[in-house]
Amino acid sequence: MKRLFFVAIILGACSPSVTNSSLKSNLQNPKPEWLSAKPVQSSYYIGIGHSTKDGTNNYVQSAKNSALEDLVSEIKVNISSTSVLSQIDANKEFQEKYEQIIQTTVADEIQEYEQMDTWEDTQNYWVYYRLSKQRYKEIKDKQKRDAVSLGLDFFTKAKSADRSGDLVLALGFYYQGFRAVEKYLADPIRLEFEGKEILLSNEIIASMQLILDKIELSVTPKEIVLNRRVAQNDMTVIARAVDKNSRKSIADLPLAAAFEKGAGDVYPTYKTDVAGQAKILLTKISSRDLEQTVAVKVDMLSFAGNGGGDIYSLIAGKMVVPKATILMKVHRPLVYIAASEKSLGVDKSNQQLTNRIKNFLATSGFEFTDDKNKAELSLDVNANSEKGTVSGSIYITYVTALIRVSTASDNKEIYATTLDRVKGFSLDFERSSQEAYNKSVEILDKEKLPELLNAILQ
Repeated sequence: MKRLFFVAIILGACSPSVTNSSLKSNLQNPKPEWLSAKPVQSSYYIGIGHSTKDGTNNYVQSAKNSALEDLVSEIKVNISSTSVLSQIDANKEFQEKYEQIIQTTVADEIQEYEQMDTWEDTQNYWVYYRLSKQRYKEIKDKQKRDAVSLGLDFFTKAKSADRSGDLVLALGFYYQGFRAVEKYLADPIRLEFEGKEILLSNEIIASMQLILDKIELSVTPKEIVLNRRVAQNDMTVIARAVDKNSRKSIADLPLAAAFEKGAGDVYPTYKTDVAGQAKILLTKISSRDLEQTVAVKVDMLSFAGNGGGDIYSLIAGKMVVPKATILMKVHRPLVYIAASEKSLGVDKSNQQLTNRIKNFLATSGFEFTDDKNKAELSLDVNANSEKGTVSGSIYITYVTALIRVSTASDNKEIYATTLDRVKGFSLDFERSSQEAYNKSVEILDKEKLPELLNAILQ
């Protein structure tokens, strides 16, 4: 009983001290009302930001950024039913993406907000921002007027170029007009042009599509037979662009090429020359498909250059662009194999290295023949293991292998490599030789086979 009474006295003595300290701290630094409930003001957008003081960040700047994000989240994008977004995005496929992009843009450009208050304690920092809705509207209205004026100027230039038959120049001006008003695609921008009312954003995109519809893109030849080894091909594919109506060649038209079926390396971007032509450069086929296709299209993103934005990419992706397709029938090279694999000077029943290389080439699109006269490539594998030292009950063996790929017709070397004294150890020489061959196969997989394939396909 005495012990319990003593503990009670201690707790009774300490408790008021802790409570009084906490109460004193709260009285000296009371939390403001805006922390308890976010203010609601019809004339202002409100942003409350917070950051912890963990010693690893600039907590003041972090809280400010948080407050701006909170403020911007109150500024909503309303998409009009007559806007260009509603016209081309009936299923609202990218409406959310557009809204996200605009919200990010607003955050970068927002101005004239006020810092109303801050509050902090030992571990937290808070900041309170507000932005006048009326002032924000005035700023955005002025920005929109300037953007529409600039957009109309480019639209006028584009129409002039279009009527004179300069389709590439017209597309460039239309893009500049689009870029000027891209932040306002959610709104119907109504204005008068050449005596009639138009929706500027809608008209710009529709005019770009009309120009694309005038362009005819073709490739010669349409179908080619290629060797899996591109270096053995001398086939040239020419893309050509003409005006469907006048049949005139279109110079300086940006094109993009990419595999649609199959895979490989094709130079991605081109511009047509004065004859409206561009040579398509195919440097590698990495798929083993017997039929593959490369599509050549008008490259709408090139008009944006390095400064192209996400919004234009969304819109450009909805346009129907001229396209021509190259059908490639791929010939699989025939390989002749000559191999000698020995273990301690005796022929191995299982040619591990040769079989691994053969399987790799087969899955990479090569075929094999026993007739060297029919082969395009010759693969030579020469491997043997030799005894090393004996340490106690451990027997050490080394495998050395030479792998060479050459052209079958003239024996011109394409690739050669050596596995030099790959070490194996076990309880006898025969088993350590097998271990050394196992390790050699691992080296083939990790290092040598990718090198071999790249050398062959160059």
